Amino acid sequence: MINTAIVFNHRGTIGKDGCGPIEVRLTVDRDVFYINTGIRVAKQNFVGGSVVNQLDSKEMNERIRIMYARVQAEVNRFLEAGRKIKPEEIRRRVYNFSDLQSGGDNLLVFIKEQEKILRLREGTLKHYRTLRLRLQEYGKLRDWSDLTVENIFQFDAWLHKLAKPQTQVAKMMGEKPECISDAAVYNYHKCFKALLNRAVLMEKIESNPYARLHGQFKRGDKENVEFLTAEEMEAIESLHPLAGSQMAICRDIFVFQLHTGLSYADTQVFDFSQYYQVNGRWCTVSRRVKTGVEYVIQLSDECERILQRYDWKLPHINNSDYNYCLKALGAAVGIEKRMHSHLARHSFGTYMVANNVAIQNVKAMMGHKDIKQTLRYAKVLHESVFASFNQIQRR
Repeated sequence: MINTAIVFNHRGTIGKDGCGPIEVRLTVDRDVFYINTGIRVAKQNFVGGSVVNQLDSKEMNERIRIMYARVQAEVNRFLEAGRKIKPEEIRRRVYNFSDLQSGGDNLLVFIKEQEKILRLREGTLKHYRTLRLRLQEYGKLRDWSDLTVENIFQFDAWLHKLAKPQTQVAKMMGEKPECISDAAVYNYHKCFKALLNRAVLMEKIESNPYARLHGQFKRGDKENVEFLTAEEMEAIESLHPLAGSQMAICRDIFVFQLHTGLSYADTQVFDFSQYYQVNGRWCTVSRRVKTGVEYVIQLSDECERILQRYDWKLPHINNSDYNYCLKALGAAVGIEKRMHSHLARHSFGTYMVANNVAIQNVKAMMGHKDIKQTLRYAKVLHESVFASFNQIQRR
């Protein structure tokens, strides 16, 4: 019998700080072994296998998840090879994370080094860090010799089964976790391919396996843009949750996005000191967090009312919590579309095009790199018109 579980302080020894260790318990037949995750919390802050009610709960739970997945991956390695499971060897391999700590020369060490060398925007750097964590968690792409086309395909299949992080509320409600999107999987491959191109230049490997995989991994549907109708946007604006509640904060940020076209990342770095008045309206010319592309916006009366509520600052909120609240807000007014933060940006662009704003101006408002990105909104409207014609024809 082989069993793994996440447990709290199996020795029952509490330190002077009132905290105990969180461990991964590995049971092989009747022998039990414990692998320390390096995380210590108070007993009341460990509920249902997760850390709760701490500012760094998300980071701690991510580390626990990675450590637990690493144990599972190492057990599977023994099973696949038909070898007798050796817990001490599993413990050593989990702690070493493929010699990441000792500075060995392998794929994961190389990626960690590149994170320090490459001059990347914080958003892009986060993608690279997350890729490395996913590779550690996956456990089968660690050494240069592991870089085969077959292993890349297996990594892709594993990524498609990866669940999105859940909020504590969602877990308590027993909601089934959703898998990450095709676009998210594509971004992992995009980062991995770029890093392996650097590995070729630095003569770590002779060729990049992705060179033989051109077009195999799809970005996902980027053409069909979903958006809220004017009536649905008005329905969201008509909501007035209890002032100061998380629902009220999410409603205000979403409405602010609807009026400005800002992305979630841009709202989180909002700085009113960058705004100036033109003909009595507050305006700015700034740059997007994700791409660095310049955008131009003007604040509406509703935006000013929202900012006044928060002392001319926009509240910060975790993206997962934000999207969870948006689902609840959408359900409250009967919106059946999947509510998420980027839906506001799509709705803004579509609304502007529908109201005959010049496409070049919409491009400037949204900070698009390429006019083709903006033309998607016009295409959506055309398809909607054609659908209306077809509906009338059927009648």
